[in-house]
Amino acid sequence: MITLLSDYGHEGPYVGVCHGVIRQIVPSAPIIDVSHSIEPYDVLQGSLVLDDAIPFLPIGVHVAVVDPEVGTERRALALACADGRRYVGPDNGLLMRAAERSGLERAVELREERGSSVTFDGRDIFAPAAARLADSVALELLGEPVEPDSLQRLPLPAPMPDGESLRVLITASDRFGTVQLACSLDQLDAAVGPGPLVVSSDLESVCATRAATFSDVGLGEGLLYVDSFAHLALAIRRGSARARLGVRAGDWLSLRAV
Repeated sequence: MITLLSDYGHEGPYVGVCHGVIRQIVPSAPIIDVSHSIEPYDVLQGSLVLDDAIPFLPIGVHVAVVDPEVGTERRALALACADGRRYVGPDNGLLMRAAERSGLERAVELREERGSSVTFDGRDIFAPAAARLADSVALELLGEPVEPDSLQRLPLPAPMPDGESLRVLITASDRFGTVQLACSLDQLDAAVGPGPLVVSSDLESVCATRAATFSDVGLGEGLLYVDSFAHLALAIRRGSARARLGVRAGDWLSLRAV
């Protein structure tokens, strides 16, 4: 099994080409597209989405490519983990949450076998490496060993108290306009209390009630809830919190008690 996650989108041939490269090497390998809708260049969002998805994916080779530094000296990696998973992608922190959840044991820097292009490592380096791993090629045959402790990590920015408010990073947003927050319910309660909140961006504000699900509030009303991946999230019932507040992943929100 090979899984793919990227910020490539579906407007061009990039995803299909990666499928094609894999199929030429190992035609029988099943491929799951986890997501190709990561915000362009947003390595942190890609890391969090990969980590959320891993518990629900079969053991296999997991390829992730969100790679603003493609073509530079950043390393290309293949990782082996205690639970049998292998990960392939750039050394920019993208793989590490999921790999450490899986029990990271060994890492190699992939040998770069590009053609004339230095801007499509998904096709030229990562997809071929993943296919070879899926075809039972040993990790150590794909590159030189590197110390796992030397690999890049991506810390998640912590919520920041600001007077009577708490500033919280938006880590992701889905097609319904729900925004995921880098904050736990306990952190929120400790900072601003358990009651209704005013959530503000630089442009707008909305009131939000603590709720378990969308039908707990009226149409067009805001709610804060713990989503299906155990993250704190802000939604508007039958509406878009992202559009209402004029925000996107990487922006910060201010939360305070009503």
